Amino acid sequence: MIVVFLGPSLPRSEAEAVLRGADYRPPAARGDLRRAADDHAIAIGLIDGVFYQRAAVAHREILYAIGKGIPVVGGSSMGALRASELDSYGMIGAGEIYRWYKEGKIRSDDEVALAFHPETYCALSEPLVNIRATLDALRDKGLTSTEGDAILNAAKEVPFHLRSQQSIIQRAVSNGLDAGRAGVLLRMMKEGRVDQKRIDAVRVLERLRTFVG
Repeated sequence: MIVVFLGPSLPRSEAEAVLRGADYRPPAARGDLRRAADDHAIAIGLIDGVFYQRAAVAHREILYAIGKGIPVVGGSSMGALRASELDSYGMIGAGEIYRWYKEGKIRSDDEVALAFHPETYCALSEPLVNIRATLDALRDKGLTSTEGDAILNAAKEVPFHLRSQQSIIQRAVSNGLDAGRAGVLLRMMKEGRVDQKRIDAVRVLERLRTFVG
């Protein structure tokens, strides 16, 4: 079986449309990957993991799985962070967020952190990586470099669990962004929103699919 640790990055129904028959488990915490390896997984996908609620996935348990000959694919969220740190040891990275970590465009785990419902795993805040991807997509659609930089800087100042497009624009205005442009910019962000975490979660599942016999 393939074990996938999945939470707010992608609804399970959408995940199963890409990779059927996998054992989908909640966001990974310390010890969960070791247990998956001991459960005789043929491959492990690390997409979502806990950051602040409990101890995060340890590097050594990923290396434990790899040492047992189990492919471990990471991307989108915690998986992207760990893959950028451990790809030289055999972990497989997938997606843009993994590449951003690997190239040093982003560094902090705060980039992928978000608040989510503990039972449904629905996202309750907007991760910074999605804001980055959205702003990148809007730079050729009327968003100036100055505005993009102001919005991104404001997003970094808003605590991860409070981040929303609305709260970020409000912070940017309080920091000096033209208030007359606020409504237009917010509408642009809503209409042009890029869910990079979702896109990358699909990339992880597509890569895992190659291990199905």
